[in-house]
Amino acid sequence: MLNLDHLRRLAEAHEESLGVVPASFELKGRRFATAEAPHLMGVINLSQDSWYRESVCLSVEAAVRRGRRLAVEGAHLVDVGAESSLSHAQRVDEAGQKSLLLPVVKGLAEAGVLVSVETYHPSVTEACLQAGAAVLNLTGTGRSEEMYRMVADHEAGVILCFVQGENVREVDRIQLESDHTETLKSYFGREIDKAVKAGVSRIWIDPGLGFYYKNLQDSGERVRYQMQTFLNSFRLRSLGWPVCHALPHAVEYFEDEVRTAEGFFAVLALLGKTDLLRTHEVARVQAVARTMRAFGG
Repeated sequence: MLNLDHLRRLAEAHEESLGVVPASFELKGRRFATAEAPHLMGVINLSQDSWYRESVCLSVEAAVRRGRRLAVEGAHLVDVGAESSLSHAQRVDEAGQKSLLLPVVKGLAEAGVLVSVETYHPSVTEACLQAGAAVLNLTGTGRSEEMYRMVADHEAGVILCFVQGENVREVDRIQLESDHTETLKSYFGREIDKAVKAGVSRIWIDPGLGFYYKNLQDSGERVRYQMQTFLNSFRLRSLGWPVCHALPHAVEYFEDEVRTAEGFFAVLALLGKTDLLRTHEVARVQAVARTMRAFGG
């Protein structure tokens, strides 16, 4: 069972990373200062294959309406995706992604909502940045340097997701080492170097806990992996950039109360000093973050 002794041992083993404060930056006139408070990223799924039904929007009007509501609830960014990352989900080609994403990105940008777009295609990236997207949520590695240059040219930001393959839809198993955080540090160190050399100056790093892998089908093993990654997040901040996490759900444990799961995982993520929380439940997670800030004050 997770307890204070576990947290104490973790802190003592990596004391040198506890006080690290990653970079702050401005994005389209809005400041992301990691030392002040965590930030929230709401979710809009344009694919009907996405299992979190509350985030699925099947029309432009519904998506823009949800994005505006998420911003009012406290989302600093709204992440929009055209293709579910579930293994059985229908794949959406570049033309299809642009057809779905562009009107939503334009509508949200015109409404003053800061938009993140999840894709791994260069042509989709460029089109969405031109349409007003502020952040590329990059879930692939192919042609990444080309996309980094696009991000830099548009003075946008990028979320670097941990992907052990061409893109996350092509990876069905994750290779885990005894200290997975060191694997993450090595991966992100390489990608950060490429992004910075391309001129990117606004970066988050995301260990990819929102993705699905066949070798983590056992619920206990998967949740242990997620919990350990959350609590070790402060070690990743030594790379100099803020950490983003997608909050999972642990349906097997939460069952009918699955919509409360992200609040629980937000506690672990914040204990690990996560800077940006990707959540379907912005209002609930906002309340958790607000309470933890009050307690820490």
